[in-house]
Amino acid sequence: MNRQDRADAVDREMAARQLPDPVVRALGQWWEVNASAYADGTPGAHTVRYTPSRWAQITPWPKTLAPTSAGGDAAVSRAEVASAVADALQREAFTEALVATYVWGKGKRGTPGGSGPAALHKILAFDRLDAALAAAVTALREHGAPQAYAALKGQVPGLGPAFFTKFLYFTGTALPPAHGGRPLILDRVLARRLRQIAAAVGRESGHDVDGSVATWVWSDGNWSPHRYRVYLSFMHAAADQLAGHEGWPSDAAADLLECALFTTGWETSD
Repeated sequence: MNRQDRADAVDREMAARQLPDPVVRALGQWWEVNASAYADGTPGAHTVRYTPSRWAQITPWPKTLAPTSAGGDAAVSRAEVASAVADALQREAFTEALVATYVWGKGKRGTPGGSGPAALHKILAFDRLDAALAAAVTALREHGAPQAYAALKGQVPGLGPAFFTKFLYFTGTALPPAHGGRPLILDRVLARRLRQIAAAVGRESGHDVDGSVATWVWSDGNWSPHRYRVYLSFMHAAADQLAGHEGWPSDAAADLLECALFTTGWETSD
């Protein structure tokens, strides 16, 4: 059995087993702490802080975000970004929608000459950016999240999956895909959570005793469209698995699980 066959076998085992007990318990503990913040069963209240003045070079600037002339820090929630993206998409202002999602994704990590504003400035300078974003939106609306991911991957220099899946996620809240589940954010933190689950499943099933396959498929970035499809399938099924367990809300969507996995961890035995 070659490495891809082993990866496929681990994927099947993960789909069958879904979330292991230690993960379910950890998520239950997360919910106990965060239930009041996310009482509506969505992560809309998930808020990040950012420093508007550090993004002064960025245009177009969404009006939902604090003016870049403002002093100090500001805060923006997922719900507010979703509203900004929905408004931008109605005007086909795809680049503006990307800026809103990018600033939310970077938060306080954005510095004037650092990877936040400087990287976004370079992305915005790409002459085919608007066309690439528009094509991804069309793919999402007409086909589904995996197709939108494939349409955008590698199309815009400097815009990798960790940030363009944020664009797809917020776009999907405004324009639900015609087929399949809504897109979800996949970044390095979430990939590492999935890697931890895959390593445990691979070890228990014998398909990946040393965890090397889990490390390969759930790398820190540049995930293939196939890997994103596997991720979405697993996350939407796992959200259904969680419903009503460990106090988890029965109507919670997969993005609440994504938010929880991003902000919690668990212990596993070797």
